[in-house]
Amino acid sequence: MLARCTWAAPALRSPIVQLIRPDIMFCPDCGTWNRARAVTCVRCTSPLPEISDPPIEQPDAELTALRKATGGRYHVIRRMGSGGMAHVYYAQHATLERPLVIKVLHAHLARDEEMRVRFRREAEAASQLVHPHICPILDYRAIGELVFLVMPFMAGGSLADVLARDRCVPASRSAAIGAQIASALDYAHRRGIVHRDVKPDNILFDEDGHSCITDFGIATARFHGRLTKTGRAMGTPHYMSPEQAMGKMVDGRSDLYAIGVMLYEMLLGFPPFDGADSYSVGYKQVHETAVAPDAVDSRVPAELSAIIMKCLAKPAGERYQTGVVLADALIGFMVAARIPNAGDMRNGWLARRSPAFVGSQ
Repeated sequence: MLARCTWAAPALRSPIVQLIRPDIMFCPDCGTWNRARAVTCVRCTSPLPEISDPPIEQPDAELTALRKATGGRYHVIRRMGSGGMAHVYYAQHATLERPLVIKVLHAHLARDEEMRVRFRREAEAASQLVHPHICPILDYRAIGELVFLVMPFMAGGSLADVLARDRCVPASRSAAIGAQIASALDYAHRRGIVHRDVKPDNILFDEDGHSCITDFGIATARFHGRLTKTGRAMGTPHYMSPEQAMGKMVDGRSDLYAIGVMLYEMLLGFPPFDGADSYSVGYKQVHETAVAPDAVDSRVPAELSAIIMKCLAKPAGERYQTGVVLADALIGFMVAARIPNAGDMRNGWLARRSPAFVGSQ
């Protein structure tokens, strides 16, 4: 006879079956442990269910360790995916049942002190920022090689997901996303924090389609020293400003350059510069001028194209100097184009810029 087991926790009835261990199992009626080969429960004598096949998958060691580390605070349900720095897990708050995301630094990176510092910075930088378009960090812990942070679950996915699925984003939607992210970055910049890795993967959407920016892992802030050695560029080459590609010190205008790159990609389906490797892309960021979006595709509104080209100016002094000015320009385009709800967005933006609101931040 093959091993039997249940998905039911002790004292819970459930018809669903799950392997817990190959040698022991729960009774679905009374929750008593039984030997796997038992036919009936030793306590209540209820028949024990059978499974047709033995288990074929090994338990996820990291998932098991994460569940132990979080204790009864979070229910870690499944791994959602992986990135260059971390595995991402879907979880729920044990008491509030709020959906969450837990980012766990890859084990080999957790052994690197610089990467641990970078990961901690994401939590520290984001914890300084409270803004409707910045994804907050809810918790951070480092237990040996298990280093993780907790964030809200964003049901709308990322801008990278949208581009992979649809390739392009309509002009009105692109401008709205750009304005929301510009306003969030303006808030961060006024607090001395420069993101330095603005890209579609780091733009998330809630279930209503509102955007927010995440991953401040390589942010520079006035309350931190330099994380990397002079001349070492960190970021994603396709979205780097010229000064960042050259490894120079950057300010908020570098983030606004990246917004221009994202707007370009949203409208046309590809970024302004591409190449065979990171070096060739970085070279083009520094030395080549992008072709205006409306010259590539005449359907792109000329006014929006002009905003993008100003963001992509090589000298930082020729770009928009603050996120608030860029957001104003994008919202102004939406209002002039009579895009639905643009007036409401403009009124909300003006309210957030009022002295009373700004003074409360």
